[in-house]
Amino acid sequence: MAMTWDEACAAVTGPGSPLELIDDGKGGQRFKTTPPNLRAIFDMAREGGDATFLVYENERWSFADVMAAADALGHSLVNTYGVKLGDRVAIGMRNYPEWVVSMVAIVSVGGVSVSLNALWTEDELDYALEDSGATLLIADVDRIHRSQKACRRLGTRMLVVRSDEHLAADVDQWNAVVRLGSAMPDVPVGWDDDATILYTSGTTGHPKGAVSTNGAVVSSLMAFGGRAAADAMRAAANRPADAPPPEPPPPPVLILIVPLFHVTGCVAVMLGCFVSKAKLVMMYRWDVERALELIEREQVTHFVGVPTQSWDLVNSARFAEFDTSSLRNVGGGGAPAPPALVDKVAGSIKKGGPIIGYGMTETNAFGPGNSGDDYLTHPSSTGRSFPALRIEIRDPDGNAVPTGTRGEIWFNGPMLIRGYWNKPGATAETIVDGWLRSGDVGRHDDEGFLYIEDRLKDMILRGGENIYCAEVEAAIYDHPAIHEAAVFGLPHERLGEEVAVAVHLRHDHTLTTAELRAYLTPKIAGFKIPSRMMIAHDPLPRNPAGKFLKRDLRDIFIDS
Repeated sequence: MAMTWDEACAAVTGPGSPLELIDDGKGGQRFKTTPPNLRAIFDMAREGGDATFLVYENERWSFADVMAAADALGHSLVNTYGVKLGDRVAIGMRNYPEWVVSMVAIVSVGGVSVSLNALWTEDELDYALEDSGATLLIADVDRIHRSQKACRRLGTRMLVVRSDEHLAADVDQWNAVVRLGSAMPDVPVGWDDDATILYTSGTTGHPKGAVSTNGAVVSSLMAFGGRAAADAMRAAANRPADAPPPEPPPPPVLILIVPLFHVTGCVAVMLGCFVSKAKLVMMYRWDVERALELIEREQVTHFVGVPTQSWDLVNSARFAEFDTSSLRNVGGGGAPAPPALVDKVAGSIKKGGPIIGYGMTETNAFGPGNSGDDYLTHPSSTGRSFPALRIEIRDPDGNAVPTGTRGEIWFNGPMLIRGYWNKPGATAETIVDGWLRSGDVGRHDDEGFLYIEDRLKDMILRGGENIYCAEVEAAIYDHPAIHEAAVFGLPHERLGEEVAVAVHLRHDHTLTTAELRAYLTPKIAGFKIPSRMMIAHDPLPRNPAGKFLKRDLRDIFIDS
């Protein structure tokens, strides 16, 4: 009889196993044996020695190179910048090896790594730097230019990477600070000490800093490993007896196609490579032809991003020109993948197949996953959960609903964030008795597969980026000509959704869509600016409670 998913999970997490789960004393489960903190995981990576760890353009960094740079930066963080346990240090840069080195050093000396979105405007960076109370900003030259005023106002020190520019005297140069040969200071860091702050789009006009402890991030990494082990065990057990022996798996090589300031890039991909000692091929920004070149050159096995990128990959006009035979998994998360994409990936990746996961910043990227034959037979499902993460579907009163019934998805597990930085109200609203409210509507089927069907939040999911309508509306309402503004998502074949807005102007005011777009450009990141705009002559439609009828407005756009 074939091994079921539940049987594989039970074997992987049972008594005496390396991933044994035990009662956490709060009604949930935790791993019995874990590394004590993230520093212990980074220290284990030292065993990689001279093996290649990071590839960036024509640069190759070994595990030893990365850890030597991290040791040197950690030494300076403590002895030059005075970073103490719990101090926040912000990272603001595109995907560079120094991003990885910076996080390793910050967390290893007990600091809190604050990830800043590299696409943010000056105002958005200003807000996050002040909100987090960062004592130091480590950034590339573009982010330094955007943040200098804020850093000087706040007294935040600045350290620039990869800059040949002659910058102001208060901006330190990486090569002057990171002196190889210095030892990492020995700072006791506990399981419950904060490790990361990752900013998510906010419902009230400002992003929220999701705070994770060392223990939460470590638990997520272990859960990813457990799910992979269960998948492998099940595949081996269910291989036909007369099947030829499988080919030895190639060494794991991951390509970083999403930003490190996102939870997928940071936790699932980059930190996952530390755990598995896999090679990480870094892309500065997404470019499908460059990705194809790197997949062939570096023999990439795992392609983890958002469905938009999988769509770009398999639909590239040049896909057949490159050797992609090394690929074993193509997919990721961040948005539902249309069944047509699942079929296209399955037909294009000869030695592998499509994968999808449903994780959030608030779950440190971990969630249900779907792959292999399960994904082909359940292409609209995000998969089943590994038992370290419990999932319940609940009604508006917080009560669990029967299988097959739609409701809000709630999560419980050791990988959840502890809350939002400086936002106790938002924390209390999202985390209730140890359970995290996802804001997504879904259902379970009889086999335990989860289906995401709607969102409770007024949010747009554009190419893997969460965009809260209220944040964009707040920026639009600042314009003196705006009387009403309603922001909503429109279906988009490649991005999943695109941002749209309908506005009604004040009496005796005029405004064109080009003028509104120009007004928003310095205020909010480009991906949040509506690509579809409508200036309505009449007041926008509302329901009896006074709320905009966004579904009606959406239909007008679709029908036009």
